[in-house]
Amino acid sequence: MHCFQGILRLRGRPAVAYDQQGLVFAVAMEGGAIKLFDSRSYDKGPFDTFLVGGDTAEVCDIKFSNDGKSMLLTTTNNNVYILDAYGGEKRCGFSLEPSPGTTIEATFTPDGRYMVAGSGGGNIHAWSIEMKNEVACWSSHIAVPACLKWAPHRAMFAAASSVLTFWIPDNDSKLKTEYDGTDAETLAQSQPLLH
Repeated sequence: MHCFQGILRLRGRPAVAYDQQGLVFAVAMEGGAIKLFDSRSYDKGPFDTFLVGGDTAEVCDIKFSNDGKSMLLTTTNNNVYILDAYGGEKRCGFSLEPSPGTTIEATFTPDGRYMVAGSGGGNIHAWSIEMKNEVACWSSHIAVPACLKWAPHRAMFAAASSVLTFWIPDNDSKLKTEYDGTDAETLAQSQPLLH
């Protein structure tokens, strides 16, 4: 049996995410404000607020990286921003092909070095956060891939719209059986496993 701990009354339709330890949660609000709350004392209000300037679109998704150092914001106008989770500074931003009527999801790779997102054109793109450039693009074969999830400790992710597709590195790649990092070469060689 689960019971709720409290209620935050907010305007609009906020996006919410917890960090990996469950100690901090972030709320992305209308107008580009990101508020950070301590989950043990959220009733005292946010302990920090970031303003993401320059994009007036609504934030539809927010995620923390596994190491808790970065946050990923996806907006309704298909922009994805990577923010420093401690200071709120914009580290980089990427634009996706429009997807009218469909919200696109973006996700960090487990090592936090890359960002993967679907696009309105039906492709899946991967960008290097450090280099701020695209490192791979795959045809998803499933229309607009609106949902993406990484396996926590493996180099495999799932993409879904009306069909579910699992992606793994090409058999010729040098990736070990156990996940020990993702590199651009491995990402570029990913292929659909099953759909």
